[in-house]
Amino acid sequence: MTIPDARFPAERPRLRRAVFLLLCLLAGAGLSALLWRVLAPGGWTAWEGMVLLAWLGVLPWICLCAGNAVLGFVLRLRGGEPALAVLPQLGRLPAGPPRLSTALALCIRNEDMAVVLPPLVPLLDGLEAAGAGHRFTLWLLSDTREPDLAAQEEAAVAAFAASRQGGEISVRYRRRSRNTGFKAGNVMDFLDHHAGEHALFLCLDADSEMSAGAVLRLVALMEADPKLAIVQHLIAGRPAQAAFPRLFQFGMRAGMRIWATGQAWWQLDQGPYWGHNAILRIAPFRAHARLEALPDGSPILSHDQIEAVRLYAAGWKVRCLPTEEGSLEGNPPTLPDFLLRDRRWGAGNMQYLALLRLPGLSGMGRLQLLQAILLFLAAPLWLLLLAAAVLNAASGGGAATPAGPLLGLMLAAWGTLYAPKLLGYAELLLCADRAEPYGGRAAVLRGVLAEILFTTLLDPVALADKALLLLRLPFGGSSGWLPQNRAARGIRWRDAARLLWPHTLLGLLGLAGVLAAGGTAWAWAAPFLLPLAGAIPFCVLTASPSFAAWLRHVRLCSTPEEIPAFPAMPPRRLADARAG
Repeated sequence: MTIPDARFPAERPRLRRAVFLLLCLLAGAGLSALLWRVLAPGGWTAWEGMVLLAWLGVLPWICLCAGNAVLGFVLRLRGGEPALAVLPQLGRLPAGPPRLSTALALCIRNEDMAVVLPPLVPLLDGLEAAGAGHRFTLWLLSDTREPDLAAQEEAAVAAFAASRQGGEISVRYRRRSRNTGFKAGNVMDFLDHHAGEHALFLCLDADSEMSAGAVLRLVALMEADPKLAIVQHLIAGRPAQAAFPRLFQFGMRAGMRIWATGQAWWQLDQGPYWGHNAILRIAPFRAHARLEALPDGSPILSHDQIEAVRLYAAGWKVRCLPTEEGSLEGNPPTLPDFLLRDRRWGAGNMQYLALLRLPGLSGMGRLQLLQAILLFLAAPLWLLLLAAAVLNAASGGGAATPAGPLLGLMLAAWGTLYAPKLLGYAELLLCADRAEPYGGRAAVLRGVLAEILFTTLLDPVALADKALLLLRLPFGGSSGWLPQNRAARGIRWRDAARLLWPHTLLGLLGLAGVLAAGGTAWAWAAPFLLPLAGAIPFCVLTASPSFAAWLRHVRLCSTPEEIPAFPAMPPRRLADARAG
């Protein structure tokens, strides 16, 4: 439950959640009414009944998108600072240098240290320049097992520490001999044995990049409210050289800004934790977020959200700071790397099915776990819906389907599902000052058109891959928590074909089915089936260095960090930093 605190304005969580629920119900009712108008004429076939059942399965996720998008859009367009409306602690930030000691904990495993270490330099320099260096220690927490890689890693850290001699922030390195529990075990081992002098820790991934100003603001938030256990900072994508992440994160940034703001407004003290670019209070985390193995003995892979759920079940607050300045991460450089990351996340999220019935969890905690499950469970339902629609058309069941309501349903479902991203774009186009860091409204509009085309080609492939993952999981299809590739590279045609032949075959079979059905069925199915059939050339193109160079040359999908006139938030810690 949300914890009342007289120091902060009353937030009326029940009213906020009722408003969110009403928005979701309105979206769901409107879409379902359109579906009924599509399916009901001419009577019902068995395939249409299957379409209806699959639709009811995917509808909750669509409604979540709609509710969060509307709330986030309204909050971001009204006057004042949007983050202050969802995180009132921003209005009570203490002045002066930080009082609490913080460990900057960077988790690494088989990483290229020449890429990992340089982004730490401006963070450490900024903290020291702000007069706060004496309150921080940098810890590099290694789970690297291979002796040669470990030796290279240790030497790189030693050289980095030597280069920082004379600075206020110490650089320390710890490597485990066994990586029990993967990242969650790495972090807890550090907290148990090495974090004694620290009250807080900032969890960073190997591709994380944070500004000193953003870190100092997180520390100030924890000092402003001793009941905060986690503050999760919104994360944007780092400037990307490769085409795939450049296009992907342009849209992801717009959508997450709206989604996180809307979600934070109604989730309040029971918000998300994404595992990095977040600050955590050590004592409650050690006491309540220690993860046991699952009943079958396997470790929990997606540790972050269950850790947050346990904390607010114990009466601690978990909040999200939905502002992106000063908080970045890298994104997968190619489609294969993106799909591999999705598979890891999917394997971890589906483990939550075994955790939903844990005693002592709050209703919001179970909803958080269910939301993570739905992100992947909806994928096979979408495929089932498509297959049933194709078979219905092939068997003549769609002869009476009215074209107007069908077009209206497809457009409404698309607009609702992508509402966070579309309203994020609308925010930039409506507010010239917010579009300016991207190069102005014209640059934003060009990026929007390119990204929508990119997403149209990507999402059917990603959806099919999620569905294939869920089919493999019961048979041991997960490969565990492997290190991820972060380096941009090209993809050979044969490698793309070896990975994506199932997706291509699915698209070609679907196209053959709708073409055999005759009429206009092929046109309705084409937006989903054509991207599947073209998955291999899409993969090769978006990994092409020459295509990436062209995107950079024409500055398509540029983000504010690429424009020198708009630097990250400066290293300050005054109360007015909440507006930065």
